[in-house]
Amino acid sequence: MYAVIQTGGKQYRVAPGDVLRVERLTAQAGDSVTFDRVLMVGGDSPKVGTPTVEGSTVTAEVEAHGKADKVTIIKFKRRQKYRRKQGHRQQYTQVRITDITA
Repeated sequence: MYAVIQTGGKQYRVAPGDVLRVERLTAQAGDSVTFDRVLMVGGDSPKVGTPTVEGSTVTAEVEAHGKADKVTIIKFKRRQKYRRKQGHRQQYTQVRITDITA
C-alpha cells in the first residue's frame, strides 16, 4: 500500500517504512506527526481524492532536523560591474512513515 501526500507545498509518494525529508516541521525528534492531506491511496483498490481522500491519514515519526547542502545563487551582468553572490541552506525534517490509514 502506498499514498501520495502533500506537505510544505510539495507532493510525496510514500509507503510504510519510507524515510523522507520534508520541509521543516515544528515537532520534536521522536514525536509522531499526522499528515491529513492525502491526495491518493494506492494498492489493490486505489482511491483518488477530489482533492483529498476523506478520512485517510498518514502517520510518521520524526527522526531528526537538519539543513540541506548549500545552494549558491550568483547574479552577474557583464560589462556592468554587477555581481551578487548569495548562499542558502534549506531546513528540513527527516521522517519515517509508520502507518497509512485509508
